[in-house]
Amino acid sequence: MEFRIIKKSKISRARLGILKTSHGVVETPCLVPVATQAVIKTLTSEEVEQTKSQILICNTFHLHLKPGEKIVKSAGGLHKFMNWQKPLMTDSGGYQVFSLGFGKDLKMGKMLNKEESLSVKSGRQPKSLKITRDGVFFQSPINGSELFLGPKESIKIQEQLGADIIFNFDECPPPIADYEYTKRSIERTHSWAKICLDSKRSGQVLYGIVQGGKFKDLRIKSAKFISGLDFDGFGIGGELGFDKKEMFKMLNWVTEVLPAEKPRHLLGNGHIEDLLKIFKSGVDTVDCIIPTHYARHGIAFTSSGKMDMAKTIFLKDKKPLDKRCSCSVCQNYKRNYISHLLRAKEITALKLLTFHNLYFFNTFIEKIREEIKKGRY
Repeated sequence: MEFRIIKKSKISRARLGILKTSHGVVETPCLVPVATQAVIKTLTSEEVEQTKSQILICNTFHLHLKPGEKIVKSAGGLHKFMNWQKPLMTDSGGYQVFSLGFGKDLKMGKMLNKEESLSVKSGRQPKSLKITRDGVFFQSPINGSELFLGPKESIKIQEQLGADIIFNFDECPPPIADYEYTKRSIERTHSWAKICLDSKRSGQVLYGIVQGGKFKDLRIKSAKFISGLDFDGFGIGGELGFDKKEMFKMLNWVTEVLPAEKPRHLLGNGHIEDLLKIFKSGVDTVDCIIPTHYARHGIAFTSSGKMDMAKTIFLKDKKPLDKRCSCSVCQNYKRNYISHLLRAKEITALKLLTFHNLYFFNTFIEKIREEIKKGRY
């Protein structure tokens, strides 16, 4: 891999970059759509390419469960398996430590909508899994059997999957973890990071993940530790505070420490209204489910804001989703038709909305790159 910064902003930490991999070039900043099961739901790989998507991220944990990394490897690796010729990432499985653990127990995501009085204290374990010094014992969401995933196992699985960029195994702490829990959590993540580096045998690019929760000293400590190891790039993971303001503060704490010459990836957060600030903080790539997840719930992103296409009002609307959008959906279909398909529960509605939303997000970020180039961001 080669990462080259071609322009730095004079008014923020934003930068334009070129990320070269064995499967092609990625212009940064950019969106990394989430292909959990080696697919963007409802779209073929050829259709995803037409949305201007440059790189995708697949889920190590779920692909380990089915079809299994051996099946993928025997098919020639993820690229051939899913017929995607552009770059790919795989996450480490670390997010599932949270989502299938405290996230499931407490019914919360990585960011809280309001301040909680509850807290997760040091030593507490989730109900459905056990976090140990060596890794995590999960209960399979498929059949309930026990399975173990640690740093060595994560790297071995990711090597067999064969993505261009892989991540070290980490623990994503819950957003209500107290200081002592978070401190012990990053100690585990740092130990696992060194094991991941020692375990890797392939020529894949390996990113190290910075954790530390909402605590400034722990975030900075983690950023310094991870950047001191021989990683090719960095992921910024974990919980992101009580609100967006806290999230942006955290990003700036971390990007101020990370070496400028290596790429930075924000894991699992990319609301469209936040993307500009995320990139202005010095992040190069970001993965998120927003454009595809919202599409499957009937929501279209447009230059006029989000629209719930299942509403009756759109049945009489003969306009395209967005007259300013040049995607094939906006050029060929009207709001009334898409609304009808949604109300009739036809899967084609989700396909059209997914295509449009991805194209809209990628075009939005394309414009951000243009503005950085012009020195406006």
